[in-house]
Amino acid sequence: MAEELGKIEKLDIEQFGLRKLYVVPLIFSGADAPPDYKEKLEKYWREVNEQIANQEAKVGKIKRIYHESMAVGGEEGLKIITEINSFSHLIAKDKFENGAIFEATEQAELADECIDWERCLLMGLYSRKALETVAEAYEKCAQLRFEYIGRRIDETLKPGEAAILFIREGHMVQFARDIEVFSVAPPALDEIHRWLRERAKQSEEKQS
Repeated sequence: MAEELGKIEKLDIEQFGLRKLYVVPLIFSGADAPPDYKEKLEKYWREVNEQIANQEAKVGKIKRIYHESMAVGGEEGLKIITEINSFSHLIAKDKFENGAIFEATEQAELADECIDWERCLLMGLYSRKALETVAEAYEKCAQLRFEYIGRRIDETLKPGEAAILFIREGHMVQFARDIEVFSVAPPALDEIHRWLRERAKQSEEKQS
């Protein structure tokens, strides 16, 4: 189980050859999001940046960057992130400019297939048989996708290195046993969760 980032004690990871991975939940915002949500989102990403910076001061700089949906590494991949999430892009860009390697994290065809199956589910299907078929296909694809991400990190993250992974909550990536995983969970994340629950409750009340 991943530990919360704020609980990490000072360690010399290079001396002991430990591998550390900071997992940052990808939180998004649409252009039409309410102002109060956008405010909480901006606060969340500020706190994420602060927590990562604090831990770098303790255990050393981040050496590698992994990002969900990215099948391309280097500067090209970094540019593409701006279309996915401008907040994670700013953090990744800062680490990249300070020497971190931006790694290709996904297999393009597999990631695209999962997105297509997910869109089908979100679109809604009238036939129960069709729904079950699509749901099964999505689950199989998602499993293969997350297995690939786990292998990719294991193959590229070297002994003594610290890395950061941006990925949506609820992922099923299983990390190698010798990688110490820490969840970045600043207070603003709970605020966003509460806000989303309240909005969902209000929507249900209106419908009823």
